[in-house]
Amino acid sequence: MKRFTFILYAIVILVMAMATFVEKYQGTGYVQQSIYGAWWFTLLWMLMAICAACYIVRRKVKRFSTWALHASFLIILSGALLTHLTAWQGYIHLRKGEPVSVCVEENADGTHAMHDLPFTIQLDTFSIRYYNGTQAAADYTSHFTITDGKESRKGMVSMNHIFTAGQLRLYQNSYDEDMQGTTLSVNCDPWGIPVTYLGYALLFISWLWLLIDPKGRFRKLLRRDGRDYSSYSDYNSYRNYNKSSVIIALLLLSFPTQLSAATTLTADQADQLGRLHVLYGDRICPLQTLAMDFTRKLYGKAHYGEYTAEQVLAGFLYYSEQWNKEPVIRIKSKAIRQQFGLTEYVSVSQLFKTDTHQYLLGPTVQEYLMGHGDKLHQDVIALDDKLMLIMQLTHGGLLKVFPYKSNWYAPADPLPADIEAERSQYFSEALSLLGNYYRKGDNATAREMLDKLLAYQQRYGAADLPSAMQLWAERLYNAVPFATILFMLCLTMGFVSWVNIRWIRVISVLFLGLSLGALTLCLVLRWLISGTIPMANGYETMLTMAWIILLTALLTYRRYPVVLSFGLLLAGFFLLVSHLGQMDPQISHVMPVLSSPLLSIHVSTIMMAFALLSITAACALYGLTVPKKAAEMHLLSLLLLYPALALLSAGIFIGAIWANQSWGRYWGWDPKEVWALITLMVYAIPVHSSSFPGLRRPRPYHLYLLLAFLTILMTYFGVNYLLGGMHSYA
Repeated sequence: MKRFTFILYAIVILVMAMATFVEKYQGTGYVQQSIYGAWWFTLLWMLMAICAACYIVRRKVKRFSTWALHASFLIILSGALLTHLTAWQGYIHLRKGEPVSVCVEENADGTHAMHDLPFTIQLDTFSIRYYNGTQAAADYTSHFTITDGKESRKGMVSMNHIFTAGQLRLYQNSYDEDMQGTTLSVNCDPWGIPVTYLGYALLFISWLWLLIDPKGRFRKLLRRDGRDYSSYSDYNSYRNYNKSSVIIALLLLSFPTQLSAATTLTADQADQLGRLHVLYGDRICPLQTLAMDFTRKLYGKAHYGEYTAEQVLAGFLYYSEQWNKEPVIRIKSKAIRQQFGLTEYVSVSQLFKTDTHQYLLGPTVQEYLMGHGDKLHQDVIALDDKLMLIMQLTHGGLLKVFPYKSNWYAPADPLPADIEAERSQYFSEALSLLGNYYRKGDNATAREMLDKLLAYQQRYGAADLPSAMQLWAERLYNAVPFATILFMLCLTMGFVSWVNIRWIRVISVLFLGLSLGALTLCLVLRWLISGTIPMANGYETMLTMAWIILLTALLTYRRYPVVLSFGLLLAGFFLLVSHLGQMDPQISHVMPVLSSPLLSIHVSTIMMAFALLSITAACALYGLTVPKKAAEMHLLSLLLLYPALALLSAGIFIGAIWANQSWGRYWGWDPKEVWALITLMVYAIPVHSSSFPGLRRPRPYHLYLLLAFLTILMTYFGVNYLLGGMHSYA
């Protein structure tokens, strides 16, 4: 029974992993119908659950917490089976003032069926709420009237706000372009949802009891270690590295060999220009933020040599002839450099032939538009986007600094027909006139004109502007490159902390605390700026992961001093990934569906689990390379593994509850959902030491944990950048 159970367990994991790759090439519809929705896949899960239940009974498990935990998974699977067998989903399309009494069900094979509703529903109004001063939707809301017999009642649905009518639940799905119609999703799952939620509740309770049970394995592990690893002698015993062996080599992106003295505004003038407000990234922010993103997208950094980002933007805006000759465009792709004979940093002028002024990338861009989608053509499009960004700035389409009737306009934007001629002329000429004063050296008049523009923004766009606190937070955030500084210092101190000198340990602890404080400030500033908890994209989750690792290290280093080095190195690694990866640090408003308190709970618990599991991987690596510390690392790893599994379980199923509140289904077999489940199943094996006696020994345990860490890398990075899907941050 034991062998058959774990064979089925392994097959389920393998099938799910393979399905995510099949989905990439065959499409979501194919895997939903041919794998996840297939009878044999359901049968596979049923057999595994039945065998697991029989195996637990045969083992005569006595601990209530263990029974409850495994029972919760069986109940969750039973709820999923009920949903699969009895639930149905469909949609209702409503037009304003037109009653509807039928619903269209979407079958798995692509066909449709009609369901009579137990009521008549009629749309009253549909509206979109936008973030202040932007065209970015903050929420979609449908108001309607439901008539059941002679009784009528009003109803409303919006993103993350459902409406329940009997056994039916209504969700906001989409809307008609003329704003006179809306489409509501309908979910009918009277049996599966209550059973599944019962399983979730039992899961949370049983994990909590398992962690606090005085007679449980986790509490026994906490009591098992009686040594004081915080003593200096014990601390020194594992630091068998010579000081001379610690060599830190941090390779930074190189600057071009020489920078010409291109003309632009002075630093003070550019700073004043950067205080203007601009509509950028679907939010109102300081022009400084746009300038930093502009420079970062072109050059890879938020400055260019001695020039600030505001000076770079002003240079292209007012002294374009000179700045078109500056090597400010970075070409990452070696293939492009070889194909067109270019260096890593080029100017705008170098992308055009000297004699004919023909655009070098033009033919390749046309090939891409005709269907050539290989890596070279994609990289060329990315480079072409940089040139288009410069052209958008110089042609007056980027700087949306003029508010008018809750909208913000750039000089080249088409204006409303009812706008006054004088105001229209001001919009089209003000920035050019400002540049003329700067070029003439008439700084007093330029400053006066800039102050008038700021006053105009305050007068006509006051309702859209960020608060004084948000502006202060954003300018401070822009002034300090937190991730860049902290990744270099954390990696450096992470290596240095291995040296067996007391004062280095003291400095490392102090630095750990300072790093945690600085990263906390960084996250708080992003929270103040955006108004939402900073966990909505890949960049923010990397920062959050580093923060959790630093906090964990600070709380545990006294008992396990090695965690001090682990924490600094792992935090430095995640910050390095956020700095060098393809993650976009730009702050923007979240999509309406993400405006839910369950998002922050879901993401934070998952990130805490991943952080703890990352430390277990570090323990495994250290235990394998320093055998005399293998047993100590085994104990530390187990102490982290139990809460990590509890957090990962909670995070996955809190996400399922959120999905059920937003989309009407708690599990959609999205690649990230699948790999998170795979990660949970893989990491659950080592805690079943009685069933896997080989994992009681430190070396096999560490080898397994090191390999298991690959599932985390796949869940976070592999899905984001290889597989895609609804949860992809890429």
